[in-house]
Amino acid sequence: MSLRSICVFCASSPGTDSALLDVAREVGAGLARRGIRVVYGGGGSGLMGALADGALGEGGEVVGIIPGFMVDREWGRQDLTELHVVDSMHERKARMAEHADAFLVLPGGIGTLEEFFEVWTWRQIGLHSTPIALLDAHTGSGQGFWQPLLSALRGIYEAGFVSEASLEDVVVAATLEAALEGLAERASAGETCILRPGS
Repeated sequence: MSLRSICVFCASSPGTDSALLDVAREVGAGLARRGIRVVYGGGGSGLMGALADGALGEGGEVVGIIPGFMVDREWGRQDLTELHVVDSMHERKARMAEHADAFLVLPGGIGTLEEFFEVWTWRQIGLHSTPIALLDAHTGSGQGFWQPLLSALRGIYEAGFVSEASLEDVVVAATLEAALEGLAERASAGETCILRPGS
């Protein structure tokens, strides 16, 4: 299956590691070079802004979906291919999902985690079949950004609160190329990538 449009979740703040801003910018550029449309939350700062900058700089399509209250606070940007202003955070996520062939999760905080866990939950209960990937980008320390989360999830599995099948349902990759390969395989053949620390 050809991935034509990917919804990217990531931080609206820059964080403390500038390498992650570079990762977001390169992800945007890399998707654009492959002809893949970027769908994201419409923000203009942090990793979100870097993602959009990277895609637009390569002539790519970028679709932003943002609630009106964020536009009122001037958190959005107007130079996107499309900007959809919606009424609520719930509508924002639903519209982002409607536009996506896959979900790609970059480094982020509480909002990014909430988005990831919601679409993962939706997939588990059969509300959609869209594949999901965590981009486990290396931080300045050399560790993959999502390794602490992956360790916590394995602990939750060992405690009996999440199944092995659920953990296997998320692609985990250190590079964009590997993430796209995993997403395409899942979209076309239903193959899985086991979610475990160090993967």
